[in-house]
Amino acid sequence: MYKKITLELEVTDTKLIAVSKTKPESAILEMYEQGQRIFGENRVQEMVTKHANLPKDIEWHAIGHLQTNKVKQIAPFISLIHSIDSLRLLVEVNKEARKNDRVIDVLLQFHIADEETKYGFELVEVSTMLNKEVLEDMENVNIVGVMGMATFTEDEEQVRSEFIYLKKIFDELQEKFFSEKADFKEISMGMSGDYRIAVEEGSTMVRIGSLLFGKR
Repeated sequence: MYKKITLELEVTDTKLIAVSKTKPESAILEMYEQGQRIFGENRVQEMVTKHANLPKDIEWHAIGHLQTNKVKQIAPFISLIHSIDSLRLLVEVNKEARKNDRVIDVLLQFHIADEETKYGFELVEVSTMLNKEVLEDMENVNIVGVMGMATFTEDEEQVRSEFIYLKKIFDELQEKFFSEKADFKEISMGMSGDYRIAVEEGSTMVRIGSLLFGKR
C-alpha cells in the first residue's frame, strides 16, 4: 500500500505525511526503511519519545490540535506545525522557537467542515491578524501555507467543495499577504478517505494513517 500511494503522489509532487500516532516505533522504522521520512503525530509526549528513539533525519510534523503549554516540548526539533488555529498559539510558537534559536515552519488551520468539533480560523480572522503589526515581531515563525480538515462524510461533492474552499483561501492569502514569499506554497488537506479528491483540488500534502498502518 505504501508504494502504491507514493507512486500516485509522485505524479503530482504531493508530499506524503505518514500519520504514525499511536503506532509503535517498529512500524515507523519499517516504513522509514522503505524511504518514508515525514511522519505526523498529534500527541506531544508520544512524538517527543519517538523523536528521541528514532533516526534523526525523520521530519516530525504536528498535525493535531496543539495546546500552548505543550509547544516548548517540541520546539527544539519540530519540522512543521500544521495546526496553528489562534494568534495566541502562533505567539507561543514564536517565543519557544526564539528560545531554541530556530525558525519554525507553520501552517494556518482553517475551519472548512460542517462539524463544529473541528478547530480552525475563519478567513476574516486571519485577514485581520495578518494586518496587525504583531506579525512583524514574529521572526521565529515562518507561515508556509494552510491546512484544513473536510467533513467526515461519504458525500464526495461536499468534501470536494470544502477542499475547493481551502484552495480559494490559500489563493487569497497568497495574493494579499504573501505574493513575494516563495515558500508560502503548502496546502495540507486530504486523509486516508479523501486524499485523492484533495490532490485533484490542489493539495500539496496529504496526511495518511489508516491506509498505511491499518486501523487503530
